[in-house]
Amino acid sequence: MTKMIAVALCLPLWLGAAELRVGRAAVKITPPVGMPMAGYYRVRLATGTHNDLHAKALVIEKDGVKTALVACDLVSMPRPIVESARGLIGQTTGVRPDHVMISSTHSHTGPELGARLTGVDDPTMRLAKAYLEGLPGKIAESVRLAEADLKPARVRAGIGREDSVSFIRRFRMKDGSTGWNPGKRNPNIVRPLGSIDPAVPVVAFESADSKPLATYVNFACHLDTVGGLDFSADYPYTLGRLLGEVRGPEMLTLFTIGTAGNINHIDVRSPDPQKGHAEAARIGAILAAAVLKTRLEAVETGPLGARSEIVKLPLAAFGPADVEKAKKVVAAYGTNLFPFLEQVRAFQVLDLERRNGQPLEAEVQVITLGDQLAWVGLPGEIFVELGKAIRTASPFPYTIIAELANGSVGYVPDRKAYVDGAYEVISARCSEGSGEMLVEAAVRLLVEARRRQ
Repeated sequence: MTKMIAVALCLPLWLGAAELRVGRAAVKITPPVGMPMAGYYRVRLATGTHNDLHAKALVIEKDGVKTALVACDLVSMPRPIVESARGLIGQTTGVRPDHVMISSTHSHTGPELGARLTGVDDPTMRLAKAYLEGLPGKIAESVRLAEADLKPARVRAGIGREDSVSFIRRFRMKDGSTGWNPGKRNPNIVRPLGSIDPAVPVVAFESADSKPLATYVNFACHLDTVGGLDFSADYPYTLGRLLGEVRGPEMLTLFTIGTAGNINHIDVRSPDPQKGHAEAARIGAILAAAVLKTRLEAVETGPLGARSEIVKLPLAAFGPADVEKAKKVVAAYGTNLFPFLEQVRAFQVLDLERRNGQPLEAEVQVITLGDQLAWVGLPGEIFVELGKAIRTASPFPYTIIAELANGSVGYVPDRKAYVDGAYEVISARCSEGSGEMLVEAAVRLLVEARRRQ
């Protein structure tokens, strides 16, 4: 008996959790040429593909419980597409729909899926609708293939750091106003309004014989680097390519964007241009280096679980006069007859009017593995201060927050940003205090999950 105990104590920690299984898959979701592109307040029709877009899925199984993490190279995803994809996943796999987290990377060089799918001719609209109808099936297929790939695995995690490629994009100006992307070397800039999140959470999944299976990477920085009219996954493309060159081509890199509602890649202190595929490749390479430098520790694979809550967010204020003005502005969509912020306000107002007073329903989701690792999904472009608040309060040492998960309610600023105003606040469909409501729900779900371990 003593000998048996001694042998057991000498076994590697991960062998005690041999029931953990992981599968991964990627399905191409690149639209056809001619599809309207997302990311801006003007019509853009794609003319080509620089690199393909994918729905990447990671299925995790432990003690008969399965969860799926899906990241799509899209600017965002309307809630109906998420619900449709989840429904198909429930029909075609053994993963429960409420155990699936579907997020968008926020690439601005992907297809338009939302309210700005307007101002195009009938053939283009038919093309767009056909793509939208097929998208949920492709997302579900990525999960089906990942489930079919399930194999015994172990997991390691770490928090890297990279503080040279992301920047707060809101500034206090000399006249007391709030500047949003005020331009490089602008002499009227006083200081940034806030600080970035340099954390680079990394979760590495390996087979029982130490072969890399998948690497999950999260980072808080907007994906608006490339521009142009070619489809592109932006800087995560280079990140995945380089990690694959180091860890093997069979390894899947799954990237999700952190809380980056007020963060982008533009360094206003530098006069150098920062747009195009070269800039995206530069950022992707720097992030790849950060991932490879990150010290990864073995994670004890305790129970796997998922829980979520619908938070009803109050709507931003608007009135009849706002609606009339908004209709005029949107009718001129694509003509540049109205200033940019008036276009932003117009789309916001008409979206709010269509809700007929009904609050925004925002799903906050938490997926946990043991007592160390947690993923949080938030459905919007969340200000970084809110994400940092969740991570600080979380009882899980590795807490990863993916914004634009399970739908999108638009920008979600923190409370103090509403006083400062500017683009994100003008665009926000939710009112002041909504971000703090999401933080409260996320922390509550994390604490409940930890108590049940």
